[in-house]
Amino acid sequence: MLTPGERRPRFERVAGTTPPLKLTARDLEILRLVAEHKFLTSRQVISLVGGSSQNVLRRLQILFLGGYLERPRSQLEFYHNTGSRPMVYALGRRGAGRLRRDLDLPFSRMEWRGKHKTVGRLFLDHALLVSEVMVTLELACRRRGDVKLLSIEDSAGRQLSGTSLNRPTYRWNVKTRGGRRLGVIPDKVFAVEQSDAPPGQKRTYFFLEADRATMPVTRRNPNQTSLSRKMEAYVATWKQDIHRTELGIARFRVLTVTTSSERSRSLKAACERFKEGRGLFVCLAKETLSSSLDTLFQN
Repeated sequence: MLTPGERRPRFERVAGTTPPLKLTARDLEILRLVAEHKFLTSRQVISLVGGSSQNVLRRLQILFLGGYLERPRSQLEFYHNTGSRPMVYALGRRGAGRLRRDLDLPFSRMEWRGKHKTVGRLFLDHALLVSEVMVTLELACRRRGDVKLLSIEDSAGRQLSGTSLNRPTYRWNVKTRGGRRLGVIPDKVFAVEQSDAPPGQKRTYFFLEADRATMPVTRRNPNQTSLSRKMEAYVATWKQDIHRTELGIARFRVLTVTTSSERSRSLKAACERFKEGRGLFVCLAKETLSSSLDTLFQN
């Protein structure tokens, strides 16, 4: 119980302070969006659900106090180092239960068993970049009207390889030209469908790589991890037709979103070194993503 004038803790629930809560349709939509993206900031939630910012912020707080949403504690570093930032939310246990009951969303498509409470700062930063990319794409598709952003369930009616788009578990192995066997795990998999594209070219799948500039673009030792080696694995995937035979995907491209235009140019230069598969890659800086989306919709 809070004493008069005592400030409510940001990351803890105080007994006896949770207001009565009857979930609305918009509350369920907020829970669904957080489950889909795994982590969302309050700003991203507001942009997706619309309406009054203050009302959405109030509902987010109430959903947190009621145990429907969680606030990862690692974001405390945001406030210590950079001052105020939008609050980050993840799905809570009660939220997962309501999505299962009210929207018939399988638990396998939700992550809520407490891991996000102790998630590290670096992992959270990376996950938020993935969310930022996907939210930007969703809003862009809504504005255009002739383009849809699809999940695997939307586009194939099933989960390929027993995995979910909501976690980076969509994986496969490939052997490269040098005989190295590499594992591939995109940060996200999604499809873009254009209503006015020619038959057979309406839908393109994308493997997203969210690059926070923590990994070298190239290395002298090809056995060491680098972004260039990741791209090599995607080229081999395309050449060996693995996307068709193992993943059930007819057409794909690789979207890499990174931290700066300079880094983006370095990535493009690395991709251009491949003699084959150059058209597979789209490299964009985070700040230019909104203004460069037409490059994703080109066939």
